[in-house]
Amino acid sequence: MNQAVKDFTVQKVKEFMNVPYCCQEAKEAGAAFLDAIGTEKEAEKAKALIDELELDIMPVDELIGFADSEAGVKVFGEETAKNVAAHGREIKAAGAKYCDCEACVPVAAILEKKDEILG
Repeated sequence: MNQAVKDFTVQKVKEFMNVPYCCQEAKEAGAAFLDAIGTEKEAEKAKALIDELELDIMPVDELIGFADSEAGVKVFGEETAKNVAAHGREIKAAGAKYCDCEACVPVAAILEKKDEILG
């Protein structure tokens, strides 16, 4: 990957890794990628990062479904769950494919450059 894409990816990895509720697997894949920058394992760890992020990003329909579920109410509380579901519907209507939380936004940005990263 070229230097501009590498710099962008490093920045976005650091962003999602700093989100307290980002899943541990994504944080581990991000850390492994950062550790591999400039080594012979960089491409391998970039692929592992992309694979993990594709599993972890929250599609907006799943966000809405979770927020509307009993499990979502248990996690968020009743009022927040209603607000999250309403927000999910609002961003979906505006064309969003994924959740727009502070963890998913940088992950989506990375996935948009997947071909350049794996190039």
